[in-house]
Amino acid sequence: MSPQRIVLASTSPRRREILEGLGIPIEVVHVDVDESPLPGESPGAMVLRLAAAKAEAAKSDGRLVLAADTAVVVAGQALGKPLGEADALAMLDALSGRSHRVLTGVALRSPGGVRTALSDTEVEFREIGRDEALAYWQSGEPRDKAGAYAIQGLGGAFVRRIAGSQSGVVGLPVFETLQLLAAAGFDVFDKAIRQ
Repeated sequence: MSPQRIVLASTSPRRREILEGLGIPIEVVHVDVDESPLPGESPGAMVLRLAAAKAEAAKSDGRLVLAADTAVVVAGQALGKPLGEADALAMLDALSGRSHRVLTGVALRSPGGVRTALSDTEVEFREIGRDEALAYWQSGEPRDKAGAYAIQGLGGAFVRRIAGSQSGVVGLPVFETLQLLAAAGFDVFDKAIRQ
């Protein structure tokens, strides 16, 4: 039997939109977790740890809690959200004309504990000119995005190729999320049939 409403431990409108698009009823809660990487921590381990920490930090009243964390990785270096214009332009320059990975860790807390899954997607960018990168920054879109771009918005114009989960690049991989929910007894297809 599916829970009434899942707690989403994220204020990301993109994650909310993905879950709403799947017909999953959610309650959004803000959690405050230190997102600093640990010394020597790999980007994959970092996003899984942070997703789990966010799931643990949310108040749930026994309901399922879903959380996620995303990192853009180029040349082994994780790029977070840009600190300002210069940081964003440096990130876009680092991504220009090359491939990078987008790692999204997903965590689901249930009465049985916390389970995690990792989405790993390769994204290839075309060359991005300096003026184009500046215009993109000035659009406002990259300000709160890992790697300073949004694939579902104007940033999609830079993407030459993607291998993996587009929803994972957006911030919540549908396949991994539904696998975790199913393992916890939440069947999204059963819910859709009953509506």
